[in-house]
Amino acid sequence: MTSDLAMTSHTHYLWFETKKRQEIIDITDEVGEQLGKSGIREGFALVSAMHISASVFVNDHESGLWHDILQWLEQTIAPWDPSRYRHNETGEDNAAAHLRSLTVGHEVILPVTKGKLDLGPWQRVFYGEWDGQRRKRVILKFLGE
Repeated sequence: MTSDLAMTSHTHYLWFETKKRQEIIDITDEVGEQLGKSGIREGFALVSAMHISASVFVNDHESGLWHDILQWLEQTIAPWDPSRYRHNETGEDNAAAHLRSLTVGHEVILPVTKGKLDLGPWQRVFYGEWDGQRRKRVILKFLGE
């Protein structure tokens, strides 16, 4: 179906300064609130971490799963052991956070239908902080009609 309406865009930034070095934060409601402010009824939402040691992903909001994700990252993907990574020879200690971001991903594109995020029944949008306790941001970019 084609339309004579012009494409609209809306940009918003979410800011985080986590209390822990690693946290998973449900940002679905904030994304939905900004979608409402955008006025877009049909289109897409891009949600992207603007830091190379953080992630944005879609999954289930269940604390046991969050624990499992953190354990999986620590035990299987990128253990927090600064001595094992060459990047940390630069004086940093966050190589594991970079690898975790690569594994989980730094952005998602979400469908917008009838002015709402068109997610599955258990899907929520999350910000994964892998090297926190400092100010970081996520960009929300909405495009559509």
